Amino acid sequence: MDNLSTTEENYIKTIYHLQQTDSTVSTNDVAAKLNTKAASVTDMLKRLNTKQVLNYEKYKGFSLSNEGEKVALGIVRKHRLWEYFLVEKLQFGWDEVHAIAEELEHITSKLLIERLDNFLGNPKFDPHGDPIPDSNGKIQVQPQINLVDMPIGETAKVSAVGSQSTELLELLTHKNIAIGTSITIKKKFSFDNSLEIETNSGQTFTISRELALALFVTKKSQP
Repeated sequence: MDNLSTTEENYIKTIYHLQQTDSTVSTNDVAAKLNTKAASVTDMLKRLNTKQVLNYEKYKGFSLSNEGEKVALGIVRKHRLWEYFLVEKLQFGWDEVHAIAEELEHITSKLLIERLDNFLGNPKFDPHGDPIPDSNGKIQVQPQINLVDMPIGETAKVSAVGSQSTELLELLTHKNIAIGTSITIKKKFSFDNSLEIETNSGQTFTISRELALALFVTKKSQP
């Protein structure tokens, strides 16, 4: 679908992300996510409904139609490919690329995106560990658990972060934790649920439960 504005695409992507935790979303959910007024959201959702990218169930809320999900996956694909390009080819920090990719994701040239994908070697995950949809909208799922659920003494590698906030990514960079970093749980403290960890660089230090909750890992025994 090529007749969508940048604002409309942003709404579709927002609804897609909200649907990862709830199958239907409300006007208030979207308003809170986009930091805008509910009345403005209502108007936009009505417009998107006429374009058949949304389904509406009375008293339940909105959800993306099949066409809407296809559009959303296309936007997400472009966003994550551009993030990968910026980090891997232009040496941006992983905490610097989100805002730039927010602009680049609205480029409409399908040929450009396919050539970008091929140029990058068809990556499956972006610099934050999020899966990159392929040209057909298929997403590769990797088996992972939250760091807080990993037993003491086990080792796993960081596979994704739960947020792309600049503050979180800056903290992880300061602690030399990135995608692919191996982490061993040395001790769990019951007082505040913090964790003592050792990384593959040989560093041992304590991290808060809040930080641990933002880290997802893949066990070494898994491919």
